[in-house]
Amino acid sequence: MTIQYTTDKERKKFYRGKDWEQIRQQVLERDNRECQQCKREGRVHVDSIKQDGERKSIQLNVDHIQELHDRPDLALNPDNLQTLCLRCHNKKHGRFHWRPRKADRWADDEAW
Repeated sequence: MTIQYTTDKERKKFYRGKDWEQIRQQVLERDNRECQQCKREGRVHVDSIKQDGERKSIQLNVDHIQELHDRPDLALNPDNLQTLCLRCHNKKHGRFHWRPRKADRWADDEAW
C-alpha cells in the first residue's frame, strides 16, 4: 500500500523522515549544490556556506519534479528530484506575489 501524501500530516511526516533526509543529501551532492533551473537558464546559483548565528543567503530545496501528491510512487526516486534555489522553487509553485515597482518619480515630465 502506497501512502498518498494528501494531508499536511502525511507530508510533514514524510519530509521529517530519515529516508527523505538521506535522498535529499544525495540529490544536493549529485547536483553540486546548484539550482538546476538557474543552470538551465544560464545562471549560477550555488549554495551558500552557513555562518554561525546567521541565516544562509541562498537556501536550496530538493523539489519533486512530478509532485508528491500526484506521484507518491516517485517520492524517493532521485530521477524525480532536482535542486532548486528558493526563488525558482517558489516560482515553480506560484508562490510569488509580484508587486509592481514604484515608477521612477523623475520619469514623468509632470513631476518637474
